[in-house]
Amino acid sequence: MVFQWFRGLTSSRPAGSLGGWLPSRCAICRGWPCAPVCDHCIAHYAQPTSRCQRCALPLPGGRICGDCLNNPPPLDVCLSATAYAWPWIDLVAKLKFQAQPGWARPLATLMLSSHGVEDMLEAADWVLPIPLSRERLAERGYNQSWLLAQHLCPDKAQPDFLLRTRDTPSQRTLPRSERLANLEGAFALDPLQAPALRDKRVVLVDDVMTSGASLHTAARVLRQAGVQHISAVVLARTEAATEADLDTLPF
Repeated sequence: MVFQWFRGLTSSRPAGSLGGWLPSRCAICRGWPCAPVCDHCIAHYAQPTSRCQRCALPLPGGRICGDCLNNPPPLDVCLSATAYAWPWIDLVAKLKFQAQPGWARPLATLMLSSHGVEDMLEAADWVLPIPLSRERLAERGYNQSWLLAQHLCPDKAQPDFLLRTRDTPSQRTLPRSERLANLEGAFALDPLQAPALRDKRVVLVDDVMTSGASLHTAARVLRQAGVQHISAVVLARTEAATEADLDTLPF
């Protein structure tokens, strides 16, 4: 299925359907004409990888890694479409930092092509993006996680159930040991919507997962509200082995 991820991207859609930017060359190999990323590049750079079902780190044979067995994370399932490596680093940057929201649709399609994602979304009652603070939203103009959630599952995506209560320093500026503390108290539920989440199945959506601090903090808030099952799907998962490696990642 991964080789058909871009099917329909160049079908007869209105000119603004990719956020006003419809490339005619592959963003990676520059092949022309094609979808935003060509079939060959997807096959080469997004090969399926066996990952831990709870933290999405590479794990031969899949299942659950030792760390997650010893210290279970607040996520019941976590899926990642690919590793946070070139060329996906560059495409995430286009979506996140270079004002190209049109990349949300092809990148969400790549996420949908990953094993288990469609089943996860079908079983969910709600699909919630990791929210941005008002300050960050004003600066960027959009929440890239919300754009991905809309393309993943428009009928279940809700932008306002999970709220960001305060602005925090960027996670990329902090060492791994401080990332959870940085987000303490940074998420909350809209009290008017909280009853709609009790005993439900929720999928969290984010673009990049590094230490898991954002997803785990959001999951704990949902768990306290009585959510029955919490999954996460991300576009890319960092695979650095040490805190020093994480601190050097270019995001």
